[in-house]
Amino acid sequence: MSRLTWQEEQYLLDGEPFRIVSGAIHYFRVVPEYWEDRLRKLMACGFNTVETYIAWNVHEPKEGEFRFEGIADVVRFIELAGRLGLHVIVRPSPFICAEWEFGGLPAWLLQDTDMQLRCFDRAYLEKVDRYYDRLIPLLVPLLSTNGGPIIAVQVENEYGSYGNDTAYLEYLRDGLVRRGIDVLLFTSDGPTDEMLLGGTIEDVHATVNFGSRVAESFGKFREHRQTEPLMVMEYWNGWFDHWMEPHHVRDADDVANVLDEMLESGASINMYMFHGGTNFGFYSGANHIRTYEPTVTSYDYDAPLTEWGDVTPKYEAVRRVLAKHGFEPGCPLPEPVPKLSYGNVTLAERADLFGQLERLSKPEERVAIQPMEKFGQAYGFILYSTWVKGPRSGQKLYIQDVRDRAQVFLDGKLLGVIERWNPQPLDISVPAEGAKLDILVENMGRVNYGPLLRDPKGITEGVRIDNQFQYHWTVRTLPFEAEALASIRYEEHAGGDGNKEVPALYRGYFEADRIGDTFLRFDGWKKGVAWVNGFLLGRYWEAGPQRALYVPGPLLRKGRNEIVLFELHGCSNGPVITLTDQPDLGTVETMDESVLNFVQDDPES
Repeated sequence: MSRLTWQEEQYLLDGEPFRIVSGAIHYFRVVPEYWEDRLRKLMACGFNTVETYIAWNVHEPKEGEFRFEGIADVVRFIELAGRLGLHVIVRPSPFICAEWEFGGLPAWLLQDTDMQLRCFDRAYLEKVDRYYDRLIPLLVPLLSTNGGPIIAVQVENEYGSYGNDTAYLEYLRDGLVRRGIDVLLFTSDGPTDEMLLGGTIEDVHATVNFGSRVAESFGKFREHRQTEPLMVMEYWNGWFDHWMEPHHVRDADDVANVLDEMLESGASINMYMFHGGTNFGFYSGANHIRTYEPTVTSYDYDAPLTEWGDVTPKYEAVRRVLAKHGFEPGCPLPEPVPKLSYGNVTLAERADLFGQLERLSKPEERVAIQPMEKFGQAYGFILYSTWVKGPRSGQKLYIQDVRDRAQVFLDGKLLGVIERWNPQPLDISVPAEGAKLDILVENMGRVNYGPLLRDPKGITEGVRIDNQFQYHWTVRTLPFEAEALASIRYEEHAGGDGNKEVPALYRGYFEADRIGDTFLRFDGWKKGVAWVNGFLLGRYWEAGPQRALYVPGPLLRKGRNEIVLFELHGCSNGPVITLTDQPDLGTVETMDESVLNFVQDDPES
């Protein structure tokens, strides 16, 4: 057994001076078959520790139903890191941010509109306690004090950027201790007075998160904590991407120089991210500072290790700095994973969404509009349908409010699209005999940071024609879970796409005689989600920046492989996708010092 402690600005491991040099890898963003490859590449760069968040919504996707297998097998990930010789920092805060859907909070929390999140609210804490009663006993045997690799555990994440409820932080701390966590506890916050005042508690070690201005940031920390070790729990060495924006990168030499300055100051560091991975499924989050900004499927983060696990010039620059400070590679660098091109694949089968509704969902009747959480739905799409009386002429249709993107159909024809970031009303005219109104709403990811964290999906209040609310709706939830997806009945189609504005599912197959990583391109397609062999890769969108989805090789099999798209608007070049050996994260925008300074003061802006 061993124990991490601190005294006089220095970490001690079993009483001996110790410097934490850590990199972030999130197990839930990497297929389990690649965990060892990524961890070995961390060690080969010179790191001695791996850090991971634990995402509550991954482990309790439905209330009371817990999942700790496959990509959710956090125990296996931590045990593997320990066997390889790495220490582990675990951040199981109920909230993680991480550009992850709802900051890791499960969507079913929003069913109770009276519940207050991230504070000393009994209703909320009862849910946290039930989750921790299942999670924490799995972690206790893995603590360094019990012979495992976990040397430190986080109490809450960047709480000073959200609230100042000290009683809440103390409750979480006491709950961890009561359940057997006896390693070093810590908090992490930005280096400002507000954040350090709101997010820390006196008897818990404090750490800071930033990406530049080292002396200034540590100086502010020292105003609050004079004797504790300097620890950058998140050194932001890259950045994430939103749809409709460029792909962000940060110069490798700049990252290396800032890292060198941190280490010269005697600090320990955790590089966020060392390897970003992928927001598989519907798990990409969103920001809402000035407007709603959904995050792309890739979480490459311009990290030292790419989304697909290759080393970069940034990796080499970081390795040189670590070697300069005495942190040598802990193992040889593994070989790159092969990238293969499987060529064009024709998706020759098609199923219109509106013709598959009975297979996909059971209708529920409501007098008034309600968001998807009220139907027990977390992710995907939701369809609201009603009958509108006529005649009506020259009126406006409003959605109050759309979360996040709605396609509006009148008698089966597309009336238009209403988007959360551009909520313009649609012109509507209804014949004397009336017409059927269908509104298909896409959840593009719940807000994962800031004061607008409570983010129900679908339609939150109602639908108006001019000032008149419409009532009596038939609602169908469309989470596209595996059983429903398998029930779809496809028909052959000869390349003509029919009504291109009607959402449809497309299916095709390709043969693989060798297995490797590949990238799924969508040239000519508009917007939707993609599955490979039943695994939901994530969202694609012609708005970019991302132009191809990463397909890890372990998702493929020798012989026949299945690809399914749910396309919202149809394809313009025929129903063909391409599997290539080249990634494409989009047009690049290099982050400069002014951007880094801005995000340091408001780290999720």
